[in-house]
Amino acid sequence: MHKTPQVNEVNEFIEIASDFEDPLEVIREALSNSYDAGARQVDIKIEQDAEGRNTLIIKDDGHGMDEDDLSSFFDLGNSNKDDAIGYKGHGTKIYYKSDKIRVETVTDGTRIESVMDQPWAKLNDRELPTYSIEETESDEPSRTRIEVHGFRAGQGFDPRKLTYNKIEHYIKWKTIGGSTAWHFGDDFHEMDINVELSPTIDDTQDQIETDNRLQFPPENRHPEGEFVAEEMCKHYPPRELTVTLDDGRELTIEVVGMVGGKEARNKLPTYGKHSAQFGIWLAKDHIKVERYNDAIGADNEFFHFFFIANCQDLELSANREKIRNKSGDVYQAITDELNRYMTKVCQDTWYRNYIEHRKLENKQRSIQSQGSSLEERLQHTKDQGGLSPSNPAEVIAALERYSANGSPETLEIADFRLDEEVNAIVDTDEGYKNAALQVKLSDFFENETPLTHIDRFICWKLGDLDALTKIERSSYLGKPIRFDFSNNEVTYGDENKKTIPVLELADKV
Repeated sequence: MHKTPQVNEVNEFIEIASDFEDPLEVIREALSNSYDAGARQVDIKIEQDAEGRNTLIIKDDGHGMDEDDLSSFFDLGNSNKDDAIGYKGHGTKIYYKSDKIRVETVTDGTRIESVMDQPWAKLNDRELPTYSIEETESDEPSRTRIEVHGFRAGQGFDPRKLTYNKIEHYIKWKTIGGSTAWHFGDDFHEMDINVELSPTIDDTQDQIETDNRLQFPPENRHPEGEFVAEEMCKHYPPRELTVTLDDGRELTIEVVGMVGGKEARNKLPTYGKHSAQFGIWLAKDHIKVERYNDAIGADNEFFHFFFIANCQDLELSANREKIRNKSGDVYQAITDELNRYMTKVCQDTWYRNYIEHRKLENKQRSIQSQGSSLEERLQHTKDQGGLSPSNPAEVIAALERYSANGSPETLEIADFRLDEEVNAIVDTDEGYKNAALQVKLSDFFENETPLTHIDRFICWKLGDLDALTKIERSSYLGKPIRFDFSNNEVTYGDENKKTIPVLELADKV
């Protein structure tokens, strides 16, 4: 007896749709589908009405959809694509997280209108949603218009959190709108992209107008000036790397990239934490998916590099955010070849020159900064007429000067630990003593540090006398305390009083 495993269709639809968390992924899916449809123009509009309901409208002039294509659009795991990103038929399921999907498409003289009501509510009620189809003749040119009403993603979708700047960077970094395919020419066609937001969402501009090319900043191999490394930039032209697997299959890896300083890299439209965007990106359909910075090697810092390595043999997770065939021979062959390619880039004379420029300029900046700091310190010293400690190290220097110039007793720092409450051990004529060394004595008492183990106070100045007097009037850690400034000592406790000498260095150095 044999049984066929069953699939819970409702659960699968919910699971796939839920994999898409970023609301901007709906734009990514729309652009990919429009590009695959041969569109030269795609327009996206995001609206929000007074009640907060949102509508996404996607229009393109692609070849449109017939009834089979429409089935692929709504079905799960049924796609007309082969090795492109959407071949599993997962991407358009992001639209299911909505209140209504309406599709109007024209192809080969036929206009089709299709509506799916309450897809997300029905799925969560354990019911598969259905869609209507209405066909009529039409002499219009081919096109497609998709409306998604009440779209939600992640914990919710609030269009007001979107901005033109955020969307434009997302398009260039995470979608086919930032494609590197134009460097290679194979099956690439230009596509103009317009995105419009309702003024209630973002009124800083009318719309985004861009194309589907990722452009590197201009080359600047040998800029002139004192500090030039940040502006240096070199392009590494498109290369097709071919790898043959053990079974005879050939893989093609299309690589293009740049190396550049911070000023050059700042011109790229990154999406997310800027400093973490660079390195070696693996891509499919020329859309960046994951980084493989191991190809750079431990001796080189990833952020100098921005390379995209595209291979159609990569297999992606349902939400397109991860590569899922990392354990196979395809991924191993791709990464091995990238290791070889990037080793040559890292050995490039220009790159080594660039790194040396950076090191030298960093040293020069450090020297200049140190010089400026010393000038400021010198002027400060002149203004105050000598030593005026602002940190414990300078207090120690003052103590050494005091001890070396006829002090009544010998005091030497035997041990100093900045972060300890009793931060110094002092070698005195009476042996080792525990000491609290402070720039200002009043600072010590602000922290309410216990006096149990303290034998001496050493400070540059007493500090805020009013604050010390206020402590004296109340108490310190529940016990009486007295600051005797004439005899330079602190008396603490009730019956078993403890007297702690205070050495104020300001008037002795």
